[in-house]
Amino acid sequence: MNKIRFLDLFAGAGGLSEGFIRAGYSPVAHVEVDLAACYTLKTRMAYHWLKDHGRTNAYCDYLHGKISRYELYEMVPESLIASVINAKIGKESLPEIFRRIDELLDKESLDLIIGGPPCQAYSLVGRSRDKNRMQFDMRNYLYVYYAEFLKRYQPRYFVFENVSGLLSAKSPEGVPYFESMRGLFQETGYKTEYRVLSADNYGVPQKRKRIILVGSRGNENGFYPEPEIWHPQIKVSEIFRDLPELQAGDGSILPCHLKECTGQYLYEAGIRNDDVPVTLHQSRPHSDQDLEIYRIAARKWNENHERLTYNDLPERLKTHQNRSSFLDRFKVVASDVGCSHTVVAHISKDGHYYIHPDINQNRSITPREAARLQTFPDDYFFEGMSEKPGRTAAYRQIGNAVPVLLSQKIAEKLKEVW
Repeated sequence: MNKIRFLDLFAGAGGLSEGFIRAGYSPVAHVEVDLAACYTLKTRMAYHWLKDHGRTNAYCDYLHGKISRYELYEMVPESLIASVINAKIGKESLPEIFRRIDELLDKESLDLIIGGPPCQAYSLVGRSRDKNRMQFDMRNYLYVYYAEFLKRYQPRYFVFENVSGLLSAKSPEGVPYFESMRGLFQETGYKTEYRVLSADNYGVPQKRKRIILVGSRGNENGFYPEPEIWHPQIKVSEIFRDLPELQAGDGSILPCHLKECTGQYLYEAGIRNDDVPVTLHQSRPHSDQDLEIYRIAARKWNENHERLTYNDLPERLKTHQNRSSFLDRFKVVASDVGCSHTVVAHISKDGHYYIHPDINQNRSITPREAARLQTFPDDYFFEGMSEKPGRTAAYRQIGNAVPVLLSQKIAEKLKEVW
């Protein structure tokens, strides 16, 4: 069977896409509004092409800073870089996006569309923080444009991902958005089936629930690709054990020297790649206030295995106005558990604090550690707006992403029903 060709909408940094690529699918294009994420996608497409052509050494030169991003992109076909479309999906932009995708398809058919609109408007946290409960946020209606892609390209299947809060989100008229979506997709010619999947059931070391809605063109039923359950017996300490020990502000965006990997999980999950250096293992510098909060969080966990809630803090340490929701913004990523807290999009602002019973590392988790919790391969590089990416853009992209391993397992089962 020829490779199944797919389009990724609202692609982010490519977590969903990477899982499908690893399962043997072929990307035609990615559409994403965030420029930094687009650079990440371009770099990832360059990596796959160079790897397939026996030139991984060129990618390693880039990670070591020996060549620029521009020079890296010059080494691969121009059409590959052009396949990442930096655009905001909307009524005005659709004609140009369609034109570019048509050019990339070159009169061939498109088999699959994947992706989900930004989740902030549907998330429970987002609604709790907005006085109108996000009812007038235009991101609620991006699924309408998703349907336009289905109408134009008529793929056999589509895979739509979003937060579980979508199930309870309603329009100003009180109509559930999820009900409206499925109705529109039905009118477009697609039956839909969905599940709420928890990533920790599929080898991902974090508790992260997502709606995975799958659409099939035609009238068939029972097509949902139920992914294989996998519960590896691991602890967070095993996932981080081979990374260098750091204190707050230590580390580098450039490659680091790994210690010996003693377990099998990192290889079985497709995370560790001994042929490519590991980057972005750099901790944030912290204020004295943050470090004090981390010490309180660590003490609560070590003494009673309790999570810190924001209202537990002394008044002098509370700087946020919101005291009624999002109370777990300071999260302990403990080494002695099998699943961490969910890695979130605002991790660049949150206190995801890593503690180990035998190692004194009073610091936040690094982008590489966050990426491992999301099961991104170690050879995945997260770009920024400039040549020097920095941590913030990487944290945001990682936190927004679909865990790669969850995506891969969905893709593998979908191929079985193809």
